[in-house]
Amino acid sequence: MSDKKHKSIRGNTRLKDAVLISLFTAIVAVCSLITIPAPVPFTLQTLGIFCALAVAGGRNGTITVLLYTILGLVGVPVFSGLSAGPAHLLGATGGYIIGFILCALVYWVVTKLFHNTLKATISGLSLGLLTCYATGTLWYAAVYLGEISAKALSSAIIVCIAPFIIPDIIKLIAAVLILKKLQSIKY
Repeated sequence: MSDKKHKSIRGNTRLKDAVLISLFTAIVAVCSLITIPAPVPFTLQTLGIFCALAVAGGRNGTITVLLYTILGLVGVPVFSGLSAGPAHLLGATGGYIIGFILCALVYWVVTKLFHNTLKATISGLSLGLLTCYATGTLWYAAVYLGEISAKALSSAIIVCIAPFIIPDIIKLIAAVLILKKLQSIKY
């Protein structure tokens, strides 16, 4: 391969990053539209976020989550149930959107520290999910239940975490399997 051709391929890294970020922002938005209504709705957002992080990487995945959040804040209906705007972010489930950002940051740090191995990917996604749960649950208790007490947190855990553990573990495993499948494809 000539040097000119090699530089051209290397120069496309920014383009590749932009395409991945755009693609995964759209995937997260579409995943948020698939909603089962509940006080904390069931969506596929976490699957989209897990895939963005695992496939696009910590940096690009974090930018994806930030872009998705900004789109929702400025009024593009990308949040669950076709909602958007600051009011949604300040509502009872807004802590999960903040949690998505923290999840991405945790993933980025873990995979950076542990050299982006499969174990780091699984650990980063798991710790990120726990961070999202904590942020969303505390927010829900404060905004929806009006207090952060042992009783409120206990109630919030029943609503905000218990029903989601198994589905979110399945989504995490699915994202890792998608990553492994994509890594096995020879371009």
